[in-house]
Amino acid sequence: MRTYDLTPFYRSTIGFDRLFSLLDQSAADGSPGYPPYNIERTGENAYRITVAVSGFAKEELSIVAKENTLTIKGEKAASENGSKSEVLYRGIAARAFERAFQLADFVVVKNASLEHGLLHVDLVREIPEAKKPRNIPIGSVTPAPQVVDGSAEKAAA
Repeated sequence: MRTYDLTPFYRSTIGFDRLFSLLDQSAADGSPGYPPYNIERTGENAYRITVAVSGFAKEELSIVAKENTLTIKGEKAASENGSKSEVLYRGIAARAFERAFQLADFVVVKNASLEHGLLHVDLVREIPEAKKPRNIPIGSVTPAPQVVDGSAEKAAA
């Protein structure tokens, strides 16, 4: 991965600190790989996000849809079992996570389900009738019937 040193720009610019901080954050592994996820298209206007959340119970997960952002959070509850076991190797990640997805306009969350360690979130794009394209029929222009005033004929007669 390429790294860029933005330090010289900090010295020569005033008021752009936030911009360079954002650039630093985006360059530094902006999209962590935990937990892994898939985005599938299941229909013309239907989508499914599948997140691998093995080891998390339904109560330890939260899904929040606010404006155009879908946020999935997982936080492991503290182990309250009284066993004093010692873990020799921890290969199953059980750390807290937060994964945010930007949703397009008119995309709504229909339902979510947890099965076999996979969290499935079904999304549907529902376009309102006013925003849908509609066909306008093309009519033929027929000449309007002309009203003939009989006064000209009477004057000629």
